[in-house]
Amino acid sequence: MQNDDKIYISYDQVHKLTKETVERYRINENFKPDLMIAIGGGGFIPARILRTFLKRQSGQNIPIQAIGLSLYEDLVTSDPSSDPDIIGTQVIKTQWLQFGPSYADTCPLLGKNILIVDEVDDTRTTLAYAVQELLKDIEEEKRKFIETNSAGTPVPETKLAVFVLHNKKKEKRMELPDPSIVNEGRYFAAKETPDKWLVYPWEANDIDEHTKKSSLQENNE
Repeated sequence: MQNDDKIYISYDQVHKLTKETVERYRINENFKPDLMIAIGGGGFIPARILRTFLKRQSGQNIPIQAIGLSLYEDLVTSDPSSDPDIIGTQVIKTQWLQFGPSYADTCPLLGKNILIVDEVDDTRTTLAYAVQELLKDIEEEKRKFIETNSAGTPVPETKLAVFVLHNKKKEKRMELPDPSIVNEGRYFAAKETPDKWLVYPWEANDIDEHTKKSSLQENNE
């Protein structure tokens, strides 16, 4: 008997959802991303599929940078001094942006439309942290640009957007530090889901069994 508390997602669904979302939000026409930043490990495969449907004016593939973030859930204990506000909010970097030596004297984030990619927006903690740290990097690039250019030279504008396969319909623990992402329509969620355990195909031990469960759920919807 299939566990009703889990939702099984197939590779076919991921592929179709990604294509439909690019078209629905008109991401190519309205946002025109220059760079994708995939949050590992759930954002890697969606980012690669996205690249198939995202087009640059130059005709070249959109580059993908990978970052690693880990969310540590603090266990609730009987310790009366425990602060419930920090539960599930601690994030650490395990990998960050690496543009290589050719970018040593440039500002690779400045003036770019950057699409942050993850598989699910659950508590929003990891996404909020990613945006926060990227904003710090962008501010540092702005400082370098101002130092190395003549006074009055306009600083190129950088815009951030978010793409997730699934947004869980629940209260979020954090908000995105850049309000314009939501306010200006640059939050792209392929599908909203109930607050259930989502099982993605790249997590499956038996992909055939996983796909069968996903098909059965889809047929029963």
